[in-house]
Amino acid sequence: MSIQTTQLCKTYNQDTDFPVHAVKALDLNIEQGEFVAVMGPSGSGKTTLLNMISGIDEPTSGTVIIDGNDICQLSDKDLIGFRRDHVGFIFQDYSLLPVLTALENVEFVMQLQGHSEDECRARATDLLKRVGLGEHLHKVPSKLSGGQQQRVAVARALAPRPRFVMADEPTANLDAASTSELLDIMQQLNENEGTTFIFSTHDPRVIKRARRVIVFEDGQLTEDRVQEPVQETVQLRAQEQVQ
Repeated sequence: MSIQTTQLCKTYNQDTDFPVHAVKALDLNIEQGEFVAVMGPSGSGKTTLLNMISGIDEPTSGTVIIDGNDICQLSDKDLIGFRRDHVGFIFQDYSLLPVLTALENVEFVMQLQGHSEDECRARATDLLKRVGLGEHLHKVPSKLSGGQQQRVAVARALAPRPRFVMADEPTANLDAASTSELLDIMQQLNENEGTTFIFSTHDPRVIKRARRVIVFEDGQLTEDRVQEPVQETVQLRAQEQVQ
C-alpha cells in the first residue's frame, strides 16, 4: 500500500488576516514497508502531515492517494472504515482507555472490525507477549509504567493488522532504555509483517533507526534522504543510559 501526495496543502485560519500555512504544496511518495522518520522543529508541519495522510485531517487542497484511491474523496463512513482497517496510531500520550485492561485495550479495535471474541483474545495476547507484557495482560493503564503503557499502545496499533502505522512523537515520554526496546519491537514488526511506520519525531534515537528521513521546515520538505539505520548494541544502549 503506497502513499502519494500531490500538491498537498493545509492552511489554518485561511479566512483571516493571519493564515497559518502548515503544509505547502507537498509532493511525496512512501512505499509499503518503509520505516520513515519525519523530523523538524515544532510547528514545522510534521503532525499535520501525518494527520492528513491518515485521514484524520482534511487538506485545504491537493490529494492523498493510497493504493490508487484519493482518501480525500471518501465519505465520512468510508473514511472511518479506512482508518479502522488500514491505519494504526501511536500517540505520545498513549491514549489508552483507562477503564480497560491492557488486553481489552488491544482487543477493542478488532472488536470494532467484527472479529470473534476468540480471535481478538488470541491476537491481543500474542502481541502483548511479543512486546514484553505477557505478565501484565489484566492490568489497567494506571497500574503500568509509561514505557509499559506505550507498549500497549504499540500492540493496540498493530492488532487490526494495519497497512501502515502513524507514530506521533511516540518516544517523547520514555527513557533511553524504554525507547531502544520499543524501537526494537517496531523494527521487528516492520521487517516481519511489512508494516509501514511513519514517525513524527524530534528524537535522535528514532532518527538514527530510520531507513528514510524527511525534514520539514515551515511546512515545506527541505530534505529527503535514505540512510543506513544504526543497529544498536547492548554497549551503545549502556552508553546512552550513562549519558
